[in-house]
Amino acid sequence: MTGQGRILVIDTATTRAVIALGEADGTLVDQRGWVAGYRHGEELLARIEGLLAELGQAPAGLGGVVVGTGPGAFTGLRVGIATAKGLAHALGLQIAGVPTGAALLAAAAAASGTPAARGAFVLLQPAGMSDRVLSRRGVAPVILPGGTDPELRSGERLVAVDLDGRSPVEATALGSAAHDGLAAALLAAGAARFAAGDPDDLAELVPEYVTLPRGVHAALPDSAVDVTGGGSRP
Repeated sequence: MTGQGRILVIDTATTRAVIALGEADGTLVDQRGWVAGYRHGEELLARIEGLLAELGQAPAGLGGVVVGTGPGAFTGLRVGIATAKGLAHALGLQIAGVPTGAALLAAAAAASGTPAARGAFVLLQPAGMSDRVLSRRGVAPVILPGGTDPELRSGERLVAVDLDGRSPVEATALGSAAHDGLAAALLAAGAARFAAGDPDDLAELVPEYVTLPRGVHAALPDSAVDVTGGGSRP
C-alpha cells in the first residue's frame, strides 16, 4: 500500500531508540523514545506494536515506513533497518531511508530557532570506545581518531549525541534537543520523499555503519565496509 496512509518512523542509530507515527503530509501524530543502549533488538518490534495499538492504527493501513540509516553502530542500525525492511516487505509498503545525521542536524537547527541555518551545525557521535564520527550537511561523515578534536569553521556550532562527558556541555545539551526532534525531522524528510514518488528500493537500502562487531572487519573484504560512515555495500 502507498499513498495516503500514515507513516511509521523508526530510528536505532543512537543508544536512544525512536519510533513514531505521522500523517502522509509530515504531521507528527505521536512518538516514543527509550534508552536501548545496544540492545535494540530486545524491544523494538514490541514497542512498534504497542504504539500502533495505542493509536488504533492497523499495520495493514500504513502508507509507508521511514527509517534512519545512520551513522551509527552496527547492532542498532542492523536491527532497525532489518525491522523496517521486514515490515515494508510483509505489508507491501513503500520505504524511505533518511540519514540520521542529517535529520539530527535539521532538528538541532529547528530547536535553536534557526531552521534555515542547519548548515551552521556540526554533528559529533561516538564511533567505538575512543573514536568519534563528524557529520556536516551535504558532506560524507568522517571518523575522528581518539584524541582528535573537531575543527569547527567560523560560525559553526557543535551538536553532540551519545557523548556525555566526552564533549562540551553546550554541545551535549544541543544534542539532546536535537534528538527530541529527531522523529519529526525523519518524518518530514521521508514524507517529502514519498510525496515526490521517490521511495527506496528494499534491496538497495543500506546503513551507514561507524562501528562493527569484533571479527567483522576480518571476515569482510575491504570493499564491503566503509569505515568513514558511508555505509556498507552488498
